[in-house]
Amino acid sequence: MQELVREAIAGSQDAVDPAALATQIHHCRSAVLIGLSQTRDRPGTLARKHHALACRLLGRQDDYLRFTQHFAVPPDNNGCERDIRMAKLRQKVSGCLRTLTGACQFCAIRSYLSTAAKHGFGFFDALVMLTEGRPWLPAAA
Repeated sequence: MQELVREAIAGSQDAVDPAALATQIHHCRSAVLIGLSQTRDRPGTLARKHHALACRLLGRQDDYLRFTQHFAVPPDNNGCERDIRMAKLRQKVSGCLRTLTGACQFCAIRSYLSTAAKHGFGFFDALVMLTEGRPWLPAAA
């Protein structure tokens, strides 16, 4: 489905080919139904997790496939996960963020650097400009 979206965007189309999308959705739904039947009565924590995932995929299909209708929606949440990874790593290394003030400062710096990186601006350059009193700011939308 991601490939269908990429092709539609490359072809400057407003929507994905409906027939091709319907075929892909049918395949996806069939796989989910097979997963439900395979995990329904199996014991164990892993089987329960797999069954719960299949139930979510079936019940929230429109949410999971929103990227096929609205091209601005990313097909995964990798960008969001990348943004919080450093905070989680910091917590693991130091055990915690010691004070609320320190946590707020850490998050502000990470947010600034993450935004700069998303605009193609390097961490080091952004920090140098910040310390020189001329912070980098993204262009106005």
